[in-house]
Amino acid sequence: MERTVKLRVKVDYKTYSALKEVEKEYREVLEEAINYGLSNKTTSFTRIKAGVYKTEREKHKDLPSHYIYTACEDASERLDSFEKLKRRGRSYTEKPSVRRVTIHLDDHLWKFNLDRISISTKRSRILISPTFPKIFWRYYNKGWRIASEARFKLLKGNVVEFYVIFKRDEPKPYEPKGFISVDLNENSVSVLVDGKPMLLETNTKRITLGYEYRRKAITTGKSTKDREVRRKLKRLRERNKKVDIRRKLAKLIVKEAFESRSVIVLEDLPRRTPEHMIKDVKDSQLRLRIYRAAFSSMKNAIIEKAREFGVPVVLVNPSHTSTVCPVHGTKIVYQLDGGDAPRVGVCEKGKEKWHRDVVALYNLARRAGDVSPVPLGSKESHDPPKRWLRAKSLHSIMNDHKMIEMKV
Repeated sequence: MERTVKLRVKVDYKTYSALKEVEKEYREVLEEAINYGLSNKTTSFTRIKAGVYKTEREKHKDLPSHYIYTACEDASERLDSFEKLKRRGRSYTEKPSVRRVTIHLDDHLWKFNLDRISISTKRSRILISPTFPKIFWRYYNKGWRIASEARFKLLKGNVVEFYVIFKRDEPKPYEPKGFISVDLNENSVSVLVDGKPMLLETNTKRITLGYEYRRKAITTGKSTKDREVRRKLKRLRERNKKVDIRRKLAKLIVKEAFESRSVIVLEDLPRRTPEHMIKDVKDSQLRLRIYRAAFSSMKNAIIEKAREFGVPVVLVNPSHTSTVCPVHGTKIVYQLDGGDAPRVGVCEKGKEKWHRDVVALYNLARRAGDVSPVPLGSKESHDPPKRWLRAKSLHSIMNDHKMIEMKV
């Protein structure tokens, strides 16, 4: 299990120039290694290194030899990734292009201690004294070990962005005592805790549309190559906000599962989930929202956080989870309510009303092996109580002892 912490350090001109020389020659080696891999139809690090090392060593005599090794590793990773994209029909070029360079370091090229970081360059070793953020100390003081490899890249203004990699063995999953099923939606996430459904509203729809309107306002009547337009677009933070929500939501669900010794039940979403979902959707705005809801990213965030805590995760078939009554096994008929997708339906046999998200939660849990009875009360709609998931309010939610005690 790995975690990467990013450090940014502003260095003097001499230090930056020394690293710039390394970056220039590293890029040249990387491009040659990629070309060799393409011409010889290989992605193997060993074969690429054997094919280019001697030639590149003669070209770059002052460059430490281990930069050639790491450039070959970098080329191998890029080629492997490109081949996977090509097989899926997702590649848009004939070969991987080297636009941005992040220099890989092994244990011969850098040395780390809490006072300074030493990096080998063409003439000598340079020293960097970074300021460590809170996230660094969180991993450093909780049993994570610093890996022997690292990376760095150069930014404008004599800034070096350094990536420290932490590693830790994965904890063994425990024997689960219950189930917490999770249903992912565009604007909310439904969670079943102790048999009680909860609806966590993420406001993803508002974030997506808000930033889309802002992009249109910035680019209308202007070229996207304009410097001021590019600067304004770069300052938009849609991705950061959505990543923040996904990470906090994942931690909230996983901590609850860990404390109750439960297994998390998720939908086994297929590849290109948005493409399947929008196949019959004609509304351009709805298509945009579905594409940017990032269902797979949310699922992967929960799985990754569960690995960190040793929480077992079960993936089940998501088909028809919201259209079959969990009590009678018959079809649920949804009446049109003027929205894109009706939320409340009626069981054909029992005539009780079901909320779409509640039905999905119970069906997911049953497919994972939960045999506890499904609560069935009045003929009123089984609506889940709503909770808000926002960056400002989520901290207080996470500090509650139990998820079922969350306050708005």
